[in-house]
Amino acid sequence: SYSLGLTGASMVVDTACSWSLVPVHLAANSYSNKESELALVGVVNLLLAPILSINFTIARMLAADGRCTPFDATANGFVRSDCCGVVVLKRLSQAIPPGDNVLALNRGYALKQDGASGPLTVPSGPSQEAVVRQALTHAGIKPKEVSYIEAHG
Repeated sequence: SYSLGLTGASMVVDTACSWSLVPVHLAANSYSNKESELALVGVVNLLLAPILSINFTIARMLAADGRCTPFDATANGFVRSDCCGVVVLKRLSQAIPPGDNVLALNRGYALKQDGASGPLTVPSGPSQEAVVRQALTHAGIKPKEVSYIEAHG
């Protein structure tokens, strides 16, 4: 914020698996509530120390074949990687007049924690269904109108 001369909220968010989704949610709330006109959401994941990978391997959480196969019966874990990304978020009414290149619309969003519903590494089906329904309600749309879902876990 200092280097760019930004004056709005500036924060670090660390939420484990949802580390990139939660900042987008917070930013969307900020511009929806007219607390800000624009949000820059930057996310970075660097695997600098081997200890987490070692512990995940011992716990048999990492995919033995090194492949991600989400929502598939053959899924056998997840794969860790370095990554970074930045998205610019603003209200559509403020993006169209200057001719911004609008790549997507965030029409609805929701967050939910499974709580103590089962093993730490196993998502709760009912909780996942509830958060999707909450996001659909927030967006005011039906499931068949959804063209993209950001999923974690």
